[in-house]
Amino acid sequence: MPRSIFLGRPWPQPGEPLWTGEDREWALALHHVEQDVCPDCRQPWADATDSKSEGQWEAHLVRCHACHTAARTVSTFESNGGDMRGLHVNLTRG
Repeated sequence: MPRSIFLGRPWPQPGEPLWTGEDREWALALHHVEQDVCPDCRQPWADATDSKSEGQWEAHLVRCHACHTAARTVSTFESNGGDMRGLHVNLTRG
């Protein structure tokens, strides 16, 4: 969604551009910011690779109970001879 529309610009009339020049600039800037991070921890590369930051990070284990339930269900299914090929897990609150 273009930033200007998100911020309240009226929907363009037929023939008017959906994305303004400023929208494109914001989108490209966001793309550059999102690309300049570690793919695993999502911390900015400049911070994550700075030798001065070594030893300054803390990691905390957090369990996602939804993912845990999904993984346990898949494990049980496979243990019982189930074939996971093409199978997806759909999580719902019960």
